[in-house]
This record gives sequence, structure tokens and C-alpha cells, in this order.
Amino acid sequence: MASPVLRQKLSDGKFFVVPGIQDMIAAVVADRVGFDVVYGTGYWLTASAYGLPDAGIASYTEMVDRMRTLARTSKAAVIADADTGYGGLLNVHHTVKGYEAAGVAAVQMEDQEFPKKCGHTPGKRLIPPADMAEKLRVAVDARTDPNLVIIARTDAMQSEGLDGVLRRLEAYAKAGADVLFPEALTSEE
Repeated sequence: MASPVLRQKLSDGKFFVVPGIQDMIAAVVADRVGFDVVYGTGYWLTASAYGLPDAGIASYTEMVDRMRTLARTSKAAVIADADTGYGGLLNVHHTVKGYEAAGVAAVQMEDQEFPKKCGHTPGKRLIPPADMAEKLRVAVDARTDPNLVIIARTDAMQSEGLDGVLRRLEAYAKAGADVLFPEALTSEE
């Protein structure tokens, strides 16, 4: 069962800080500091656990294992990076089911083509917004726990600018995403 803490914090509408966790030592430190939500980052966890870059090299199996361990180790609700959903629509369904069973509070997916790149690196290729919206509909339908939050991330800023980011996020909201995440914005404006 997903922790209800994240969904409650979102419904409260107040700002809160979520630290990125690269390993289980950082998870224990975050608990001691008092964070009640943490982010299981794809890049940091794969770099720490496997010495790999954030390029879609770590498999679904490896990542769900890391997220399960993080959810078991941390007292906090875990936001889990699920990259692109690890493939097509069937993979997205399987990913949400696996991450939900691992005990995370949220699954975050991005709109990049596979193989993906770190969201802050140049040359990212994106899937069409309609394809990502379909992935999000599948993700929403796959969850069985109403506390599980679906986060839609777009990496469109570099290639499509702010207008593209906003168009994509609107489509993702209509597809049922609970949280919208514009990655790698370049300024406060």
C-alpha cells in the first residue's frame, strides 16, 4: 500500500522539499533529518548502485529492486523514477504494477524516446505528446492503490521551448496525471 503522505501534501497545496536519494545511507540520513517524502532518482541510484550513467541502461528489474529497497529502508513516502516506463504500453502497465507492489508512493515517467538521456543533457529525443498521454492513461488504469500518485515529466524545454512544455503538460493532465513535472527549466520566469 502506498503511503498517503504524498497525496495528502499535494492536496494541502503547500510547498514542501523532497530530497533526491542515491543510496540507502542517504535514505537513513533523510529519515533522521525528518523528511517525510523522498525521491528515488534514476540517475543517482543507478550511478551509486551500478556505476552506470542515466541513459536507460539500468533495467526495469534493477530499478524496481532499488525502489523496493528504498521503500523498505526509508520511513518516508518514496517518489520513484520510472524513466520512460521501460518500453511500450504493456511495459508501462507492468512498471506501474511492479513499482506499486514495491511500496512506492508515486511513479514518475518521462516523455523521452528510448534510449533516454539524463534530463539535463543535450540532444534528448521526445515521443509525440499523444503517445505519452496514452502511456499515462495506461499508468492511471494500472494502479490499484488510490494513494499511488502518477507524475508526468516532460523534457521538452530544450527542443520545444516553454510553449511546447505547456502544451505537453496540458495533454498529460487531461490523460490523468496527478502531478506535472517540467524538467530542466532554464530560469525562474
